[in-house]
Amino acid sequence: MYRNILIATDGSELATGAAKQGIALAKSLGSKVTVVKVTEPLYGFDANIPASAQPGIVHAARQEAAAVLDRLAEAAKAAGVPCETINIEKGPPYLSIIETAQAKHCDLIVMGSHGRSGAAALVVGSHTQKVLTYSKIPVLVYR
Repeated sequence: MYRNILIATDGSELATGAAKQGIALAKSLGSKVTVVKVTEPLYGFDANIPASAQPGIVHAARQEAAAVLDRLAEAAKAAGVPCETINIEKGPPYLSIIETAQAKHCDLIVMGSHGRSGAAALVVGSHTQKVLTYSKIPVLVYR
């Protein structure tokens, strides 16, 4: 049925739950997973942050993405599910998710209904809605 399941994550608790369900689904179907974390580029920096500190912010974002992806790769390995991880450093996230699913020949996208709390939830939730709206690949939304 599904041979390659794309799991989109932002590292939030709900996204991690979605990823675990996606891995369990892949295991039950004998599928592989492609786990994607989209790290949007920082288009502008706070004028109060010294220019010398800005590369450190980018580095920290990359480290956080690597940690999130490593945790999910380990979960897939523990379940016996083949896993590829990808950190994409371009936005908007919904478009990067759809493009990656197409490029990797995924036949299902799994993601949480929303991500981080507060104002970030509005942005991340809108990405889930946009994936649902624009993807030609089926989307399983975890709540």
